[in-house]
Amino acid sequence: MTDLQEIRSQIDQVDENIVRLFEQRMGLTEQVAAYKIRTGKQVFDREREVQKLETLRKKATDPFNAMGIQELFGQIISISRKRQYQLLTENGVTFRGDFEKVDTLPTKGAKVVFQGVEGAYSFAAMNTYFGSDVDSFHVETWKDAMEAIAGGQADYAVLPIENSTAGIVADIYDLLVEYQHNIVGQQIIRADHVLMALPGASAEDIKLVCSHPQALKQCSRYLDGHPDWKQQEVINTAVAAKKVQEEGKKEQAAIGSRYAAKYFGLDILDDNISSSDTNSTRFIIVSGKKLYTPQADKISICFELPHTCGTLYNILAHFIYNDLNMTKIESRPIPQKNWEYRFFVDFEGNLDDGAVKNALSGIEQEASALRVFGNYR
Repeated sequence: MTDLQEIRSQIDQVDENIVRLFEQRMGLTEQVAAYKIRTGKQVFDREREVQKLETLRKKATDPFNAMGIQELFGQIISISRKRQYQLLTENGVTFRGDFEKVDTLPTKGAKVVFQGVEGAYSFAAMNTYFGSDVDSFHVETWKDAMEAIAGGQADYAVLPIENSTAGIVADIYDLLVEYQHNIVGQQIIRADHVLMALPGASAEDIKLVCSHPQALKQCSRYLDGHPDWKQQEVINTAVAAKKVQEEGKKEQAAIGSRYAAKYFGLDILDDNISSSDTNSTRFIIVSGKKLYTPQADKISICFELPHTCGTLYNILAHFIYNDLNMTKIESRPIPQKNWEYRFFVDFEGNLDDGAVKNALSGIEQEASALRVFGNYR
């Protein structure tokens, strides 16, 4: 019987040969890249790769090895493509996103739209990002805000895209796809919910609490301590505060932000009533222009993929090989395409970075569709 150590020694020798042959193959890959740089030929040739893998599969001696060979050479071919994208980028053949780099965003004198009413968290996000003297107006829906940019009534829109406890705002992702607008900034606002009522009212007077359903849920632990209070859902937290102010009933209270209490002249009966101390909402600043600054360090994209095995794996490998930190991935169904999905990814980087250009070049060629929403901080 062959000794285990002897077997391992033979494996080591085979592995050394594989490494030598791999590097030889990568040298040939560089020659392929040089040819494609001269001729303008695309790196990714799906039909050629499918045929190549099928040919190699047939050389296996059993079904298990056939699957292994397909996986192994699929990875080798994928690595080869990534090296080609790198060489193309070094020679100026790279991703073109038509984004304009500016020193700072042109916000002076800008018109800004937000969804909701004054006192809402979106109002707070807008004031924090643009300043309290911003020229602004509000609309009823997120789609109305996007339309305001499309129609030229607004330069920027402030929209919520995710909450640290409730997750993404799915409708915003769909609107980003529907409209050719771009993300140029973000603002995170802590959802510091308070209980507010008419001046002079006390907690003993309260019989009804109104707010957005998400805010009521986020304060469920506090509300469970007052089982005699009825709860009423309204469209958002600022509308709840406005309702309390306009109806003038001491037995009514609202859950919302300190901004809303101040704006509508209500007293804060209790503060920090959220079940979580880390509850925050991330808002995006949307523009009709493709702008980014040298300080921008976050990129948002979406892509669609062929409905075949391994496509998502191969796309995500572009982030790994370019040492890019992916901070989020979400998926949304593609309308009129049953069981097919559009993927949304956030990752760290700037459009000037070589690694970012490499990754986007690869994704652009290998995905069915790619959209860069913006580069911002």
